[in-house]
Amino acid sequence: MPASPTPQDWPPLPPIRTGIRGRCPRCGEGRLFDGFLTLRDHCDRCGLDYGYADPADGPAFFVICFGCVPAVIFTLWIELHFDPPLWVHLVTSLPFLLLTCILPLRPLKGWLICSQYFFKAGEGRLAADEKDGR
Repeated sequence: MPASPTPQDWPPLPPIRTGIRGRCPRCGEGRLFDGFLTLRDHCDRCGLDYGYADPADGPAFFVICFGCVPAVIFTLWIELHFDPPLWVHLVTSLPFLLLTCILPLRPLKGWLICSQYFFKAGEGRLAADEKDGR
């Protein structure tokens, strides 16, 4: 029976490649999510505990900046140039807004979680705390 892999046995995997696909940041094979945005407790392949992962509002921030803003600009452009009835916005603007806001959430969350692992991100500490041994 082979020995369990040590941390040195895992090659560093780029967060953009593993995160967008929703794969484990350590082995690149296990699943990161258990549902659309629900994070699993651990990797089903290598056993990595995902307790370190906290993307907070990062995915929502990126979606707002890069998804919602263009969708609102598109909606305003339609409104100002064509002055359409409400049903036109329900058929054009609403689906565009939903697609640009919901679809990128999972890949962005995966990328941020894998980046935390790759760069060994942790809670911030003050230099004085490190000197005191806290």
